[in-house]
Amino acid sequence: MKPARPKRTRLRGKGKASAPVLSDDRLKAAQDAIGYKFKDTKLLVRALTHPSAVGGGDAVRDSNQRLEFLGDRVLNLVIAERLMERRKMESEGELAPRLNRLVKKGACADAVRHLELQEFILLSDGEEAAGGRKRESTLGDACEAIIGAIFKDGGLSPARKFIEKAWAPQFASTPAETKDPKTLLQEWAQGQGLPLPDYDVLSRSGPDHEPIYEIEAKVDGRGSAVATGPSKREAERSAAALLLQSLAG
Repeated sequence: MKPARPKRTRLRGKGKASAPVLSDDRLKAAQDAIGYKFKDTKLLVRALTHPSAVGGGDAVRDSNQRLEFLGDRVLNLVIAERLMERRKMESEGELAPRLNRLVKKGACADAVRHLELQEFILLSDGEEAAGGRKRESTLGDACEAIIGAIFKDGGLSPARKFIEKAWAPQFASTPAETKDPKTLLQEWAQGQGLPLPDYDVLSRSGPDHEPIYEIEAKVDGRGSAVATGPSKREAERSAAALLLQSLAG
C-alpha cells in the first residue's frame, strides 16, 4: 500500500521566508523507508524539497540542490568502490560504462521507485499538477540529495548501506550490453576507418534546476542524429544510440 501524499506545512519566522517541513509521522515513515534514522531531520527535509516547493524562500538554502551535488559525488565513489571490489579482472574501459549505467539519473530514479520514496518529495502545487512526482529528473535529484544528506548526517558507512539497499535490483540484474552508446559508436567509427564522432550542443532550455539539452551526434560523411536529455552526457548518449542504430542497426 502506497503512503499518502505528503502534506506541506511551513515554518515561519520574523522577516524570513517560509521553508518546507514534514510532519513527525511523515518524517518517521520516510526514515523507515530509507533505512536510516537522522540525527538532524532538517537535512532529510531539505533533501526531499524540490526547488519549486521553496516558493519565495532561498532555493539554494532550502531546496535539495546542494545536497544533490554532494550526493552525486558520494554515489560515484561508492559505486566505483563496489565495482573495483566485485570485478577485479576488468579494465578501466570495462568498468567505466558499468559505473555510468549505475549512477545516471535514470538509475537514481529507479532507486527511489524501488523504496517508494517518491511520495515523500515536497513539490509546489504547480509542479505536482505537471506530473513532477513521476519525472525522472525530479526523482533522480531527490535520490542524490538523500545520499548527500545521509553522508552529512552519519558519514560514508550509512550512505553506502542506503545505496546497497536502494540499488539492490540493479545490482542483481546483468545487462546484455554494458558499454556506453558513445563507446559503441566510437568503436564502430574506428572499425570503419572513419573520424571519431562529434557532439554539438544545439540548444539548452528549461529552468536551471531542470535543464533540457539538445545534442547532435555525427560521424563525418555518414550521418547524424539529434536527441535531448536532462544533462549533456545523457543527451549525448541518447544521440549516439540513435545514430548507431541508423548506421549499424
